[in-house]
Amino acid sequence: MRDNAGTGGQAPGHGTPLRGRVAVVTGAARGVGEALARRLSGTGMKVALLGREAETLRQAAATLPSPSICVEADVTDRAALDRAARQVAEQLGPASVLVANAGIAVGGPFSRTEAGLWQRVIDVNLIGAANTARAFLPQLTRTRGYFLQIASTAAFGSAPMMSAYCASKAGVESFAQALRGEVEPDGVSVGIAYLHWTGTDMISGIDDHPVLRALRQNQPWFARRVHTPAQVADWLTTGVLHRAHHIYAPPWLRWCQPLRPLFPALVARLARRELRALSGTELTDDVGVLGAGGRADWDAYSSAAHPRPGPQQ
Repeated sequence: MRDNAGTGGQAPGHGTPLRGRVAVVTGAARGVGEALARRLSGTGMKVALLGREAETLRQAAATLPSPSICVEADVTDRAALDRAARQVAEQLGPASVLVANAGIAVGGPFSRTEAGLWQRVIDVNLIGAANTARAFLPQLTRTRGYFLQIASTAAFGSAPMMSAYCASKAGVESFAQALRGEVEPDGVSVGIAYLHWTGTDMISGIDDHPVLRALRQNQPWFARRVHTPAQVADWLTTGVLHRAHHIYAPPWLRWCQPLRPLFPALVARLARRELRALSGTELTDDVGVLGAGGRADWDAYSSAAHPRPGPQQ
């Protein structure tokens, strides 16, 4: 098993050089996706940036040092992803690296979260990852490439007030593990990246949620540290270079794997204490999409599902 804790280093001698090859990154308009696209471009890879925010994608792609394209696509739309895969192959070549990074999150109690919004998190984070793999897997098979699924420590122990996000991240971990066994005989490697607190707009308001704030404050000092997207992108890139089965960002997370059976009980204990101190009004006020990227996706989805009527003739 190949394991990489994100400690740096060069690609192994037997690995395939990345220079001139093609990487596809979803959720690349901002945050970790944008930082990783930039880092992979710096290795000499040609990069396709996929996401929902066309103008933000164009701005990101315009500053990359290697050839790149940006494609506006909703990862829950299989037809759009199929078109994106054809565009990538035609303009850059077949993908050798595919990073399923697109994700959104909702904070708040399950019972007070709109059903459609809760499902949207699952659709983007879990179904969208599977759709992405399905669209690009023929290219990865041709190039004997590498698929990296971005997961989270939310897969280690589910946090109250984040039920959809935690369910989706546990789901993508399981999906990637199953896919690995299917595609490795064809020469395709599958990696799972576990990200902890990362300074994206998704967590910019995390301390406004009392339960989530308490969970973070009760972690050891080193576990409370928020890492920049650029630092996380460096760890991820090292893992890509090694075609790692597991990438831990930050590296010390690898030592948490044996302790995973303990986490649900510890999280539940802290959550119960905080929830007892909160009123129903306070919990209701905490419901909402986290981060600008998530809001952009939800606004676009809501507009498409419920278009405003045009002017009367």
